[in-house]
Amino acid sequence: MSFLARLTDGVPARALWGLGLLLALLLVAPALLGKYGLSVLILVLYFAFVGQAWNIMMGFAGQLSLGHALYAGVGGYIAAGLFFHYGIGPWAGVFVAVAAAVAAGSIVGYLGFRFSLAGVYFALLTIAFSEFTRIAFDHWGWAGGSGGLFLKVDASSDILNLRGGPLLFYYVILALAVGAFILCRALLESRLGRCWLAIREDPEAAQAVGVPVLRCKMIAIVISAALTALAGVWNAFYYNNLFPETAFAMGRSIEFTLAPIIGGLGTLFGPIVGAVVLTGLGEIFTDLSEVFHVSGLKQIFYGLALLVIVMYRPAGVWPWIAERLGFGEKRR
Repeated sequence: MSFLARLTDGVPARALWGLGLLLALLLVAPALLGKYGLSVLILVLYFAFVGQAWNIMMGFAGQLSLGHALYAGVGGYIAAGLFFHYGIGPWAGVFVAVAAAVAAGSIVGYLGFRFSLAGVYFALLTIAFSEFTRIAFDHWGWAGGSGGLFLKVDASSDILNLRGGPLLFYYVILALAVGAFILCRALLESRLGRCWLAIREDPEAAQAVGVPVLRCKMIAIVISAALTALAGVWNAFYYNNLFPETAFAMGRSIEFTLAPIIGGLGTLFGPIVGAVVLTGLGEIFTDLSEVFHVSGLKQIFYGLALLVIVMYRPAGVWPWIAERLGFGEKRR
């Protein structure tokens, strides 16, 4: 069976048509949207991409990580620093950035999995490493310290150095999001994916039937860290600035988890749907806060909306939508 046949095996035809239509719309979207609409869509794709990365850890392998900002921050800082100090372009620097994030993920994973830390204890370990790294970068002169690292803003379209306007970054993040979607689908259909699902459901039973639990968990954190580092590199060159207190912030790690949780943990479309819902609600409540001149209104309504979704759709929004559309994807 070919790679494409394996990817589409068991997927309803209407789901494939829907996916193709969605991709076609995303390709032509910049011609249909204004600057504001394009900026919102960029955010949607960014959170869909990092959501897929985090979903590998929690949704597929069942390992709760609340410190994924560590990998995004390390990736972004390394690539931006190489470009700022030595003129090394992001397409070359990204390999160093991903390698650094993978090394960080390997240390966290080995310490956590080797000593059988699970659930909230593993989550606390990831938070601790993210916080340690924030403090280290806060005092690292090469990375700008607490004053931040700034890249020169350049509106000219230069794909080799990832310099340009929102349109360039839109197609880069679209390519990353599509690539992550295909990768996750391929992983789920592989033997490794089935091992992850077995570990997520019952690690002891999985080990009893011969699943190499430690190795599978390590592969999950390495892939997840690598993808998150890519998001960090994109983010650094899109916004042109990095600060330790925001790059490694706990709030940023939480942002990465929301899209897959709201959309549907363990599903391929969950992070995408969650990113659409969360970004859309965020923009609506921002506008309402400005209209009524009430500070904090966005956070209040945002929290209430999330509470309603979690209460009435605990499995996420996507499984409910998929059931009604007959797309057939279920939580794995």
